[in-house]
Parts: sequence; structure tokens; C-alpha cells
Amino acid sequence: MKRLQEHFEVHDPNLNLIIQTSIRILVPFVQLFGLYVIVHGHYSPGGGFQGGVILGASFILMGVGYDLKKSMELFPEAWNIAMANLGTTIFVGTGLVCAAAGGLFLDYGALSNWIGIEPAAWRSLGIFAVEAGVGFTVTSVMLSLFWDLSSRGELDGGL
Repeated sequence: MKRLQEHFEVHDPNLNLIIQTSIRILVPFVQLFGLYVIVHGHYSPGGGFQGGVILGASFILMGVGYDLKKSMELFPEAWNIAMANLGTTIFVGTGLVCAAAGGLFLDYGALSNWIGIEPAAWRSLGIFAVEAGVGFTVTSVMLSLFWDLSSRGELDGGL
């Protein structure tokens, strides 16, 4: 097994020049598309989960093309934890605000009781908030899974 691992190890980082250059060019477009899917999830197919997977895959692509440390430099672990907490807070907070307004959990139309905007507009804004929260959470969970699986639970050594 050790012999097989030595065969596939890349000892010279310059051997991946084409792959790394392609990834550097591709990643901003992948991230932009992921954000597009999240933002337009309440109007068209897609949404928070799909957009979060696309955003998470862009950072995973950096980890695969370079190494785990490069992926963690571009999106530090503290940011990942903060993004997971922010996404969960947005999702649960939206539901609790709807319940406090006299409706059910995630009943966006109930928000029209507080501010006189029509329920259809509140539904659109509420779904957008939930999709953004789900997108943030899914992105951070995908990154966490990739980092843990690629480093065997120890973030010091990885790919």
C-alpha cells in the first residue's frame, strides 16, 4: 500500500501548473454561478441547497487542485464556523419572527400583520432569507466534510 501511495504522490508542485491555472480561472465563475442559484432560488429552479453545494464545490476544487492548506487559507476555519452559524441563525430567525408575528413557523404571510406590506411580498422576502441561510449552511458543511475526510480528522495533514 505504501508503494502505491508513493507512486501517486506529486513531489513537484510545478507539475500541476495547467490544473492550478485552470482552477484559478474557473473558480470565480463557479462561485458566481453558485450565488446566482441561491439568489434566484425563489423564482426559478435551484435554491439554497443547490447553490450551497456549488459554492462549497468551488472551495473543494481549490483543495483538490492545490492542497488542503491552500483551501483553508482562502476560506479559514473560523470563517467556516461563522458562516454555518450565520446560515442557521438566518433560517431559524426567519421562522421565529414569522411565529412571533402570529403565524406558524416560516409562515411569511403573517409578517404583514406587523408591517403593512402585502403577504405576497413578504413571502418572496421570507423565502429569499431562508434560501440564503440554507446556502450558507450547506456551503460550510460541505467544506467541513471535505476538510475532515481529506485530513482523516486532523486538519494539520491532508491531501
